[in-house]
Amino acid sequence: MSVIPASTLTESIVAIEDVSSRIEDVFARVGHELGRGHLIFKELNQGLATLSSELSGAEIEGAATALQEIAARLSELAQALPAETALLETIGKSTAEASALLKPLFKHIQMIAIIARSARIEAASLDGDREGFLAFTQEAYDLGKAVQGSIEGCARDQQRLSDAVATAFGRQKEFEGRYRNQLAAESVELGAAYSGLRDQRGNSRHLADLTSSSTRKIAEAVGSAIISLQAGDSTRQRLEHVSHGLGLASGPIPSLAPSSMPSDDGARAICQLQAAQLRDAQREFSGDIGQIVRALTAILRDAGGVVGHGRTLFGGEDGGSSSFLARIKQTLAHASTLIATCEGAGRSVDEALAIVEDTLTKFRQAIAGLAEATVDITLIGMNAGLKASHLGSRGSAFVVIANELKATADQVSAGAARLRPVLDGIERSAGELKQLRVQGDPTQLAKLEPQILQALREVEAGNERLGKLMNRLVVEGAEFEGLMNSAQGLMNTLGEGSAALPAVAARLETASAGAQKPRPQDEAVLDELFARYTMERERDIHRDFLQALGIAPIVTARRVAAAAAADDGIELF
Repeated sequence: MSVIPASTLTESIVAIEDVSSRIEDVFARVGHELGRGHLIFKELNQGLATLSSELSGAEIEGAATALQEIAARLSELAQALPAETALLETIGKSTAEASALLKPLFKHIQMIAIIARSARIEAASLDGDREGFLAFTQEAYDLGKAVQGSIEGCARDQQRLSDAVATAFGRQKEFEGRYRNQLAAESVELGAAYSGLRDQRGNSRHLADLTSSSTRKIAEAVGSAIISLQAGDSTRQRLEHVSHGLGLASGPIPSLAPSSMPSDDGARAICQLQAAQLRDAQREFSGDIGQIVRALTAILRDAGGVVGHGRTLFGGEDGGSSSFLARIKQTLAHASTLIATCEGAGRSVDEALAIVEDTLTKFRQAIAGLAEATVDITLIGMNAGLKASHLGSRGSAFVVIANELKATADQVSAGAARLRPVLDGIERSAGELKQLRVQGDPTQLAKLEPQILQALREVEAGNERLGKLMNRLVVEGAEFEGLMNSAQGLMNTLGEGSAALPAVAARLETASAGAQKPRPQDEAVLDELFARYTMERERDIHRDFLQALGIAPIVTARRVAAAAAADDGIELF
């Protein structure tokens, strides 16, 4: 019968075995959850690296180039609009000025026809060389009528030109007012999208490396935690050894081969020894639990970093995984709509330019013909006047008419000379406008449509892959977080449970107070306990305890040497 109360020993063994069984269960579950979490983030890291490579590839480079080109074209168009409007306004004013110059010119040409008819009537009254004078006046009349027809055609063309320019100017003015700011804004937005996409491409590899680094940290922390979990088996073995020792202190275990029975001092010493072993085991186990919990905390922190890196790399701050690419898609769609609007609005300008070119050609031809005709009419008038002057008083009236014809022809020439620089100004303005239209031609912008569509397809494909990956990242990240939180909870609960072991040790110490040096018969029991140890730490506690009681551990050392010679393969920690 042991001197230690049976209830104390029984309660201590039950408490120790309870902690031991929970260690085995908790550490197995935590190990499984760590393994699952490690696999999750290993797969996610591979997915992030793959998508990062895709967003750094040639396809997105093509989309970025299209964005840059479209932004530049829209900016050119926005900048050209005021100049186009101003040139249309200048052409409109010059057209009005040409119209004002055509009216007196037309009157002078009509006057030539009237004077030619008067000269014909006067020529008919002359006696000498009547037929010659009639031929002069008929020729002048025919030239005047021909020029009049040409100028009348110019007047009609000028009216058509004025209407076309006025229409184009009105539409251009309206378009500029409504869309110039939009064009500029879309250009800025596309430029920003281009810069953002380039930055995104540039940062993707860097951020992917950060994500990979975080995942490696997670792997290292998981490995460290798994190594620390091995301490659970060591602690469980130590608790089993303590329970066995307490069993020896309680009395002999029924067996066909009875074991040595410790003395009362031996029983007290065994309890004191097991209390020391229990305190040391709990202290080391608490350190292991703390290390595991810290590792789990680091894993959770780095897991949050992985999700954050993913969102920074591919998504918006609001958590929308595809918000950045969605904005690019929306901006491209707006650009496409604006290009179509520009193309429709620019048709009236192109039509006006075509009419300007056609009208200028006719005007140039008419003025050239007018110049030739006025020279001929002037010569006809001069010749007729000289010939009539030889007739004396009978030809004086014809001379006056001939001089009037020459004077009117001179006025026509002067009017044509005033019209010529106005037409030159219209031609210059039209040329400048045409050049602007070539640079910012909506049809040229429309040619970018395939690039826009290709960019959209690439962005949409990236969005789809991105959405799947980020959903997976969020879902599996949440699963991982749940696993780690569960593991933390299990470890904390286990830590709280193991915290009761020092109280058990204290009760054992109290119950075995007054322990004396064990008797020689107790050495066999102590040696048996020593032989069971699988950790060097247990041996150190055992030796220190014997030395404190004044027992040299020589015999025990010999037993250890013998046990080592018959090593059963159990790994010592």
